[in-house]
Amino acid sequence: MSALRKKFGSDYQVVTTTSSSHQKEKKRKRQRFVDKNGRCNVQHGNLGGETSRYLSDLFTTLVDLKWRWNLFIFILTYTVAWLFMASMWWVIAYIRGDLYRVHDEKYTPCVANVYNFPSAFLFFIETEATIGYGHRYITDKCPEGIILFLFQSILGSIVDAFLIGCMFIKMSQPKKRAETLMFSENAVISMRDGKLTLMFRVGNLRNSHMVSAQIRCKLLKSRQTPEGEFLPLDQLELDVGFSTGADQLFLVSPLTICHVIDMKSPFYELSQRSMQTEQFEIVVILEGIVETTGMTCQARTSYTEDEVLWGHRFFPVISLEEGFFKVDYSQFHATFEVPTPPYSAKEQDEALLMSSPLMAPSLCNSREKNSSLDCLELLEDSESTTKLPSKVQKMTGRDGLPRKLLRMSSTTSEMTYSFGELPMKLQRISSVPGVSEEKQVTKATKIATEAISKSVADLPPKLQRMAGGGSRMDGHLPPKLRKMNSDRFT
Repeated sequence: MSALRKKFGSDYQVVTTTSSSHQKEKKRKRQRFVDKNGRCNVQHGNLGGETSRYLSDLFTTLVDLKWRWNLFIFILTYTVAWLFMASMWWVIAYIRGDLYRVHDEKYTPCVANVYNFPSAFLFFIETEATIGYGHRYITDKCPEGIILFLFQSILGSIVDAFLIGCMFIKMSQPKKRAETLMFSENAVISMRDGKLTLMFRVGNLRNSHMVSAQIRCKLLKSRQTPEGEFLPLDQLELDVGFSTGADQLFLVSPLTICHVIDMKSPFYELSQRSMQTEQFEIVVILEGIVETTGMTCQARTSYTEDEVLWGHRFFPVISLEEGFFKVDYSQFHATFEVPTPPYSAKEQDEALLMSSPLMAPSLCNSREKNSSLDCLELLEDSESTTKLPSKVQKMTGRDGLPRKLLRMSSTTSEMTYSFGELPMKLQRISSVPGVSEEKQVTKATKIATEAISKSVADLPPKLQRMAGGGSRMDGHLPPKLRKMNSDRFT
């Protein structure tokens, strides 16, 4: 952080000032793919013949309808069924002549005390609801009435199971459980554990837990492929701990979900300034099993680019009381500013690499079968000027020392390695069959001496004089290089 602040200097404060002024502006309004409450703003049109698929799955279609339509269909279905069955009982009484022989005590009607349509309707309601007042009842002198009674019982059971089951599923849907799962109003980007991190907060308002809670994040952003195809809502996965298991939540108290912005992140090149021109949407999906009902629940929300605060951090909401932990939900959405570089993670990595001269050698040493000469070449390529890094200049004691002399000093470390780590020329010599180990070492030393003498011949005259006469520049080199040279020529 200090190296970044030293390198970028005053630009850091300037961008921070512009960021604070930008945050005070009114948030831009644009169309969202997912609302804050989790509703998806997608409408399907021009389905054509595909609408028949909804009728084939009528139960799910009724459950997905809004409550006002569910209640309307519920009342309408029962009303039509009751009127239809009541009219059937009235038709039987009319055909048999029961309506005109009500006061004949010697006559046995199909249904006692049914002499008009209202009485037939009351008989059906009493039978269907199993109320049984005892005043109206079916007799054994009416076989058509017995058949209609059986049909009424079967049809009534089917209608009750369908509509009551639909209403029960509608009322017990886990969508209402999602109302007690909270997401922070904004997401933040700041430094955590030395890395630029995107963070947001999630909490559970109920005491009942979410079993096997898991969280996922999707980045929705339009892009164009190299072939010219335009993707208006391209979905990219944001890693929130899938590789480490951090996406499996123990959601008892509010948790801060983190996405580390590294080389694998889609936000690797996102900076505070570029975020003002970018358009994206982060969709958060929280899934889990409701502990009380055992049903799977899903809660969703989204964050657009104007809801991501750069250089902010969430307020702590958990405090230790006497014998328990207290969660203060009044600070659940609150954030505060923290010092954060306004540059992207890619720019910060490049700045750290340039400000640390030992980064390139460490990368070289991590590779297998890599000589010190290759590391020096990597250092030469990383520097745009002809000067060497400051640490190498201190080791040599002369800022303008030619690179060939550094190559000479680098061969010492190569000779100390085993034959498996020697340069390719010496490896080929050591791999010749029938050659003893002493001869191999002698021949390798001879080749190294010839390379050193050739390198000294290519040096400027002044350095040749310093290298000649047996002194080998010992009086002008630091103790570490003098020891390396003495080991080489022994």
